[in-house]
Amino acid sequence: MTQRPYTVVLIVPTGVGAAMGGYAGDALPVARAIAQVADRLITHPNVLNGAQLYWPIANAWYVEGYALDKFAASCWGLRSVWQNRIGLIFDRGIEPELRVRHLQAADATRATLGLNLTDYAITDAPLNVELRLSEAGASWGSIGNPDSLLRAAEKLIEQAKAEAIAVVARFPDDEGSEALQNYRHGSGVDPLAGAEAVISHLVVRQFQVPCAHAPALLPLPLEPEISPRAAAEEIGYTFLPCVLAGLSRAPQFITPKNSNSRASDLWAEDIDAAVIPGNAAGGSAVLSLSQTRTQIIAVRDNHTQMRVPPKKLGIAAVEVNSYLEALGVLVAHRGGISSAALCPQLDPLQCLN
Repeated sequence: MTQRPYTVVLIVPTGVGAAMGGYAGDALPVARAIAQVADRLITHPNVLNGAQLYWPIANAWYVEGYALDKFAASCWGLRSVWQNRIGLIFDRGIEPELRVRHLQAADATRATLGLNLTDYAITDAPLNVELRLSEAGASWGSIGNPDSLLRAAEKLIEQAKAEAIAVVARFPDDEGSEALQNYRHGSGVDPLAGAEAVISHLVVRQFQVPCAHAPALLPLPLEPEISPRAAAEEIGYTFLPCVLAGLSRAPQFITPKNSNSRASDLWAEDIDAAVIPGNAAGGSAVLSLSQTRTQIIAVRDNHTQMRVPPKKLGIAAVEVNSYLEALGVLVAHRGGISSAALCPQLDPLQCLN
């Protein structure tokens, strides 16, 4: 008998100081490992983006965070593609030389990777991104001119027939900040991540197309003592290559507007397991999946600023110490083997009252 594909969701929330996945693509090894166990891995840009570094994972589905929430809530489905036509938006606030650096990176992905990009658009006003840090320690941000971003996206979708949108916004240079120094040295929270999520959420919510963001920043001074987890962001002028590579094969979203379903479309009911940080169970996607048959696996080693373990919310989860242990749980789960049977002590069955 042919079994349906085993499907795993890997979630590491953005901007919450995750010990793994809170830096420059440092959850990519986790994604690569889980992809060896799963037939299909669904994850989001925060996991797969590593600035100029990325890894082609054939069975990974690159799904923006807002879309992942809608998918987990059974509002949207996912449809695989062979290639997306990517539209590129530049913030008018980007300096001409810095824009050229990003255009050269985009052209390099066309020539070297064979990606399909449309002509680009520039917002009709600077986006004026501002960065914030919440009292709980998570990063977030705001956009001064969101309508300008949406007008540029609409132009690319309607006139250039873009099927996915990459955004490059000018972010504030904050070279001397304590938050940035902590991040570069492997502690604290990514100060950019929360604002990046706001940008992509706006586009995905309005147009229901894949979207991801790359910040435009001036190069930082050389720092010999950079943490390996943050080092991917130190090796070039742009973070754009990983975004374009991810969007090139990102699944399209199936919504009530385009609900002609296909047998190959993926829905929340198809998810077998979800792997999350040990104390980050409060996100929308996790809450939705906890109401389904999905096996939630919480990894204690990957602690965050959220401090919301599954037990606090009454979520039934298998709690493990590491991603290595989580891989073992996935192997057993895929094989239809109870994890309890792999422990030396097995409690006897009890009669129900």
